[in-house]
Amino acid sequence: MKKELAAAVKSKLEMLVNSRSARELHLIEDSETLIRKKQILKDREVELLKGRADVQVLQVENVTAEEMHVTYKCHFKYFHNDRKSFYMEEKTEDRMAIFQNGMIVSDDKIEVNREDEIDENREDESDERVSFRYDRLAAVQYAERWWNTHNPKYKNFDVNCTNYVSQCLRAGGAPMRGYPGRSAGWWMQNSNWSYSWTVAHSLTMHLGHSKTGLRASRVYKPEALMPGDVICYDFQGDGRFDHTTIVVSKDKSNMPLVNANTYNSRMRYWDYEDSTAYTPNIAYRFYHIEDDAGSKKQ
Repeated sequence: MKKELAAAVKSKLEMLVNSRSARELHLIEDSETLIRKKQILKDREVELLKGRADVQVLQVENVTAEEMHVTYKCHFKYFHNDRKSFYMEEKTEDRMAIFQNGMIVSDDKIEVNREDEIDENREDESDERVSFRYDRLAAVQYAERWWNTHNPKYKNFDVNCTNYVSQCLRAGGAPMRGYPGRSAGWWMQNSNWSYSWTVAHSLTMHLGHSKTGLRASRVYKPEALMPGDVICYDFQGDGRFDHTTIVVSKDKSNMPLVNANTYNSRMRYWDYEDSTAYTPNIAYRFYHIEDDAGSKKQ
């Protein structure tokens, strides 16, 4: 079973690496996202040198004597050359494969529902100054350490992207404030937390309005971001932000490469056009984290 899954994933990766055009990909599963990924790499003048995937079987359900459902985790690694440097992009996916009579008849990514926690979006109006110096290196180091695993110091969530980014910001020295008001400030204490710590839309609103402690200035080009800054994503373009990432590096064109949780990934190109969540209506907000040391935008 694991052998069959690994072979299927390997075949898909070989197609992605070796295909000369997007047209050659259209007959395989996940073709839409693979085609977009291939086009993004071409537009960026980045060469995909090699792909690798490791498979871990998580659960096996025997539905009938002939049919079996297998949940598994796939860890993808893409080795890139952007003509200035080499780097590895990584991501993990939880997937469901259906076997019939020992053959794979379906293999799909398991999608996670959008956040549905109530979000009141009220901001603390306190004028109390909470000063700090943002250590971008520490934030990035944390992002690299925990992109594909969970720090037991913090609670983990099924939709974990904003919790992960908040942890990175905290590792960089951003001070918590607002406890115990869930709709005020930015904080996590024991088994409780603010909406802005865990909900993408709330963090987006907090970064746009906070005047003390963790705060940011909005910039309008991804090139203006620095490692340690944050990108917020509204996949549907409906005004509610669904996802957050943290910038960990820049490519040869000065564009951000990001790390994220939920669908764990590292050194991923910032625009997410190769994501199954992508729509043509996608909207972004770019936030440069400010501090009291006067960190400057590029």
